[in-house]
Amino acid sequence: MASQGSKRKRDHESSDSSIETPLTTDVITENARQILQRVSYSHQIDKGSREKATIGIFGKSGEGKSSLLSAILGKQDLLPSGCFGACTAVVIQVEANMNDSNYTAEIELISKEEWEKELKDLFRYMKDDSEDRNEELIEIAVEKITTLYGANADQKTLEELQNDEKFAEIEIFLSISMKIISNSNLSEFTIEVTSFIQHSQSNPGDWYWPLVKSVTIKIPDCNELLEHIVLLDLPGTGDCNKTRDDLWKSKLSECSSVWIVSDINRAITDRDPWGILKHCIEELGPGGKCKSINFICTKTDDMNQQEYMRSARLSRKQIPDDKDQKKTCILHRNEHAKTRVKEKFENSEIKKIFNTDNQFQVFTVSSNAFFDCNLNLESSETEIPKLQDDLRTFNKSINIELTRDYVNKAKGHLSLIQSGQFDKDKKTTEMKVNEFKKNLRKSQAELDKYFNSIYKNLDQCLSKGVEESVKSCVAATKKLITPNKDGRGFHKVLGALCKSNGCYWSKNRDVILDLNKTLAKDVHKCIFDDFCQIFPVTGKTGKSVQEQIDKFSIIQSDSAYPSSDILHYIQNLIKNEESKLKAVLYRDIVDRKKEIYSSIRITIANEMVPCYKQAAAVRGTGSMKKMQDLLITTVDEKKEDMFNKAKMEVLKGFNNLKLHIKHTLEDELQEAIERSQSQTSKDTEGLKSWRDF
Repeated sequence: MASQGSKRKRDHESSDSSIETPLTTDVITENARQILQRVSYSHQIDKGSREKATIGIFGKSGEGKSSLLSAILGKQDLLPSGCFGACTAVVIQVEANMNDSNYTAEIELISKEEWEKELKDLFRYMKDDSEDRNEELIEIAVEKITTLYGANADQKTLEELQNDEKFAEIEIFLSISMKIISNSNLSEFTIEVTSFIQHSQSNPGDWYWPLVKSVTIKIPDCNELLEHIVLLDLPGTGDCNKTRDDLWKSKLSECSSVWIVSDINRAITDRDPWGILKHCIEELGPGGKCKSINFICTKTDDMNQQEYMRSARLSRKQIPDDKDQKKTCILHRNEHAKTRVKEKFENSEIKKIFNTDNQFQVFTVSSNAFFDCNLNLESSETEIPKLQDDLRTFNKSINIELTRDYVNKAKGHLSLIQSGQFDKDKKTTEMKVNEFKKNLRKSQAELDKYFNSIYKNLDQCLSKGVEESVKSCVAATKKLITPNKDGRGFHKVLGALCKSNGCYWSKNRDVILDLNKTLAKDVHKCIFDDFCQIFPVTGKTGKSVQEQIDKFSIIQSDSAYPSSDILHYIQNLIKNEESKLKAVLYRDIVDRKKEIYSSIRITIANEMVPCYKQAAAVRGTGSMKKMQDLLITTVDEKKEDMFNKAKMEVLKGFNNLKLHIKHTLEDELQEAIERSQSQTSKDTEGLKSWRDF
C-alpha cells in the first residue's frame, strides 16, 4: 500500500536473500499454477476469473464516504469530496488495478437510444402543468438537463435543444459505450473523473453524470486490501432511468458485506441509513449473501469540546482542562456513540438476520486525523487501521479459499499421474470403481430424501403464507396507498409509485413505499425461519443445503477392499474432485437462493404490472381515488391466483436447485470415476514439482 503520510509510514526491514521464502498463499498458488500448466490448460487456472466479493456502502453525500475511502487506501484526496453519493443515479465502485500502476476509471455510458428516450420523458415532466404534476420528477429533470447542457437549457423546447451544437456533441459522445480514463498522476486523474460523477450548481453545463450508468475506479498499489474485493456505493434507487435503477438493484444482492456511513453527530438520529438498510435487508440477507454489517461513524475529530462537555454534562474532574481535553472528549463521544448504535441495532429488525456478535461492528473514524498528526489523535485512535485490518482479513480469507481450490485441482491431477506409477490390479480396481458407483447411487438417494423433506416443509410454510396473504393483502394495500395526514400532494407520490411499477423512493430517500414488497410480506414472513435454516447467511443449522452437501461423499470409511497404492491415489482423486465440486456448488447455492427468495416479489410485481400501467395513465379530477380503487380492486381480484403463482415459483426454484446439485454431482463424479479407471502413465513431469512443493 502507498505511503500514508510521514506519521503513518511503516519501516521495512531489509530482506536477507539467504532466508528461505515463506510459504504464503501466493507462493502456494504459484506452485499449484505451475503444476497445472504442465498437466492441464492454462486458461483453466486464471485467478482473475473468480467473481470478486462486494462491500456495499450506504450513506448520504456529505457523510465523509470519499474521505473514508481515501484514508483506507492511504491516498489523500483520492476521490473528490462528495464523489460517493453526489449523484444518486450513478453506481460507483472502487477496486484494485491489477494491470499497471495507473489510476483508471472505466465509465459505462447509457446508449444513445436510452438517452433520447429519457430526454423526451424529462421534457414531458417539465411541461406537465396539471394538478398531478410531480414536483420531484420535475426537479430531477431540470437538474439533469442543466447539468449537461448548461444554464437555462431547461427553458428551451426539446426541438430547440436538439438544434444546439452541444446536443450534437453529446450524440457523438454516446457513440461509445465505455470511456476509459487512465493517468499515473493522482491529481490529474481526479480532475478528469470529477465531471462524470459530480456537478456544480453554480457552474452548470459539461457535467456528464446523467449519461453515466456506472463508474469503476481502479487504484494501484492496494492489492493487499482489494485484490479480491470491490467497494460499491449504494445510493438511493428510484431514478427515472430504468437501466440505472435495475443495475442498482442487481448490485445490491451481490453484497457480501455492508458499511453504513454516517456523521457521528447524526449516527443515531438520522433515519436515512437505517431506513434504507431496513428496506433492503431482505435483498442483503435471505435474498442476498451479506454476512456482516459495519456501522462507521465519521468525522470524529469535528468537535467543540466546550459545547460537548456541556451537552454531555461532563465536569472538569471528568475531563481535565489540559492540552488533551479535546482528544479526551473525542474518545468519550466515540465510546458513547458505539454504545448507542449497538443498542439501536439490538432493538431493530435487522438483528433478526445478523444475530451474532461478529456480524455487526461499530467503528468511529477520523479520516482527517489519519493524515494530519496536528489533530492530536494517534493513528490507532482514528480507527482507520482497524478498518484496514478488517478489509485485509476479508481479502486474505478469499485468497486462502482460492488457493485451496487451486491446490485441490492440482492434487487431483497429480493423483491421476501418480496412479500411473504403480502396478495395477485390474480386478481390484474394477471392484473399487463399482463400489464408488454404488456409493454414488446411495448418496444420491440420501440427497433425495433430504430435499423431499425440506420441500414438504417449505410447501407447508408457503401454503400458510398464501392463506395469510389472501386475508391481509387488501387491507395492507389500502394502508400503503392512503396518506397518513391531510393527503396534499399524495396523488403525485401514488402516480410515481405506479410509474415505477409499485415502488416509490423520494429524492431525499426519506420516504419509501413498495407495494410489491408489502404484498409479499406475509409469504416472506411465513417462510423466513425455514428459509434461514435451509440457507443460513453464516454458520450451521443442521438443516442447510450446504451441510447436506458437506456430508455427501462416495468414499466410505468401511470399504471392503484392502488398501493399496493404486487405490489410495484413485481415492485421492475422487476426494479432491468432491472438494472442488462442493466449492463450486456452495457458490451456486448462494446465487440460486437469491433467485428463489426474490421470485415471490418478482411474481407479484409481474402480475401487477398491467394495473400499474393503467393507474399511471389516470389524470384529472379525482385521479388519486381512481388510482387507489384500481389498485385495491386488482389486488382483490388477483390475490388467490397471484399468491399461489408466487408459491409455485418458489417451489419450482427449489426443485431446480435440487436437480442442479444432483446432476452436477452425478455427472462430474461419474466422469472422475471413469477417468481414474482409464488413466495411464502418460505424464509424470508434474510429480516432481508436487514433491518439491
